[in-house]
Amino acid sequence: MIWVDTVLQGVLLGGLYALFALGLSLVFGIMRLVNLAHGDLIVLAAYLILMLVTLLGLGPFVAALIALPVMFAVGWVLQRLVLNRVLGPDILPPLLVTFGLSVVLQNALQEGFSADSRRIPAGWLETASVPVGPISLGVMPLLTFGSAILVTLALQFVFYRTALGRAFRATSDDPVTASLMGVKPASVFAMATGIAMVVVTIAALYLGTRANFDPTTGPARLIYAFEAVIIGGLGSLWGTLAGGIIIGVAQTVGAKINPEWQILAGHVAFLVVLLVRPRGLFPRAFD
Repeated sequence: MIWVDTVLQGVLLGGLYALFALGLSLVFGIMRLVNLAHGDLIVLAAYLILMLVTLLGLGPFVAALIALPVMFAVGWVLQRLVLNRVLGPDILPPLLVTFGLSVVLQNALQEGFSADSRRIPAGWLETASVPVGPISLGVMPLLTFGSAILVTLALQFVFYRTALGRAFRATSDDPVTASLMGVKPASVFAMATGIAMVVVTIAALYLGTRANFDPTTGPARLIYAFEAVIIGGLGSLWGTLAGGIIIGVAQTVGAKINPEWQILAGHVAFLVVLLVRPRGLFPRAFD
């Protein structure tokens, strides 16, 4: 029963990693952009939620609802004014720009909030649990995992059931041809990054309520997100969720064997999957 509990906790932890990764998967699937500032944008959203909670006395979920349109606007403006200028066949310019953005964000957050670690207060939810037979599952991890599934379902619906999704897929396949059909790739890319920032805000809510964070936390979140995307297969949203779960289970099992192995076990699982399936478990393009 101890191992069952360990695996279940890993699955729930995987929901958090999937939320980290879904925004990254979305942006990469549409415009083939690897955003090295993705983790730092998660931390930025966490600080925004923390400010709304502390300054206005709001609950974390209400604060996140207010932060959602703000982060959407941040993503839209960032893509429209900065990233669209460097997109092209060469992947190096976007990498350099997003790396520079990562450095700027970390230093700006450290200047504004100091290097002290913070946490978003969630009241009774921090310790609440639900008994499932002899096992107790935390309410916050359950909410995180449920949110990861809902976000994946929502993104799948947008991609395959809406006009916006058709524009996403057309632009991803061939921006030039899509522009001849009346689609504006620059606007489509900006909308995609805006939606990715909405997912980032949801991830930031659970990051901030479940763990401490500081201005330098972002790169580690980026690594987990990147590994989940690669494990699942580029372009597969459900694969990204599966990738997050694999990393989460590997970490909790590794920690159960030896507490020092927690982080290492997740990275080892990533390497094993790459050796067996170099293109990921469920590679799929947005088509």
